[in-house]
Amino acid sequence: QVQLVESGGGLVQAGGSLRLPCAASGSMISIRTMRWYRQAPGKQRELVAAINSGGSTNYADSVKGRFTISRDNAKNTVYLQMNSLKPEDTAVYYCNTGIIPYDYWGQGTQVTVSS
Repeated sequence: QVQLVESGGGLVQAGGSLRLPCAASGSMISIRTMRWYRQAPGKQRELVAAINSGGSTNYADSVKGRFTISRDNAKNTVYLQMNSLKPEDTAVYYCNTGIIPYDYWGQGTQVTVSS
């Protein structure tokens, strides 16, 4: 079993920054690929960024150069640093790990970017 708890969301002006931590607990956190997804109102959930156990990362084209995913295995925490935020980044952000049907999700944290 894995538990994921996101935090750090809030209201920010366009051009601002936020950092979202995802605290993980449970089985073999350090060897898991960890992901951040987001879901905006009326839209499908989309993959934003991922980081594997070796530290390799990948990003959605829409956030490349603005967002950075990182992990601190000593703290079992994954971070999403979001810079140069845009109103279109407004969404609920979710932390995820695992592979369907053995995947795990946090409760999500709301990020709202005002123009």
